[in-house]
Amino acid sequence: MSAPGRTGPGPEGPRLRLRPPRDDEIPLLYGWYNDPELVAPFDRFALDTPEGFEEALRSAEGDEASLAPRRVIATREADRAIGFVGHYVSHPVLASLEVWYVLGASSERGKGYGTEAVRLLVDDLFHRRVIQRVGATCDVANLPSVRLLEHLGFRLEGTLQQVLFHHAAWHDVRVYGITRSEWRGPPGG
Repeated sequence: MSAPGRTGPGPEGPRLRLRPPRDDEIPLLYGWYNDPELVAPFDRFALDTPEGFEEALRSAEGDEASLAPRRVIATREADRAIGFVGHYVSHPVLASLEVWYVLGASSERGKGYGTEAVRLLVDDLFHRRVIQRVGATCDVANLPSVRLLEHLGFRLEGTLQQVLFHHAAWHDVRVYGITRSEWRGPPGG
């Protein structure tokens, strides 16, 4: 994929690498991004067109507010896509980025890949960006995400009441954050 911005190799951990998406993976990523069973239980869900999704992927690196996936989570051994990660500026004047993640391959869940991928992403952001905080939000019912964030040292900063609408109901969202000085360092650290 010839997206503008940072398109070279990304960070690597013991089992995973974060890398730009390849053209042949766009249908797979699009399927995960638009899968109501994968995304909708814990987040807002809105169908996107294949063309709109591909354009969002291509322009994400140049758009700080983009919610499009920025990196594929791929196994190092087979370079097989198993999910994706993203980050975005949620406030125009605060020195903070918000991260998000999806482990699309259901067969790979529960193996620590999500934790490794988010660790790689956060470490990379603290090394490449002038930011003091990385944040993440998740539906209060998304217990795997709660465990992942807390395991990585993110602090629960609060709960936003009834701010996310999905499945015909309003849901509460937990707000997590970690500062540069709190970050535990490189992957595997």
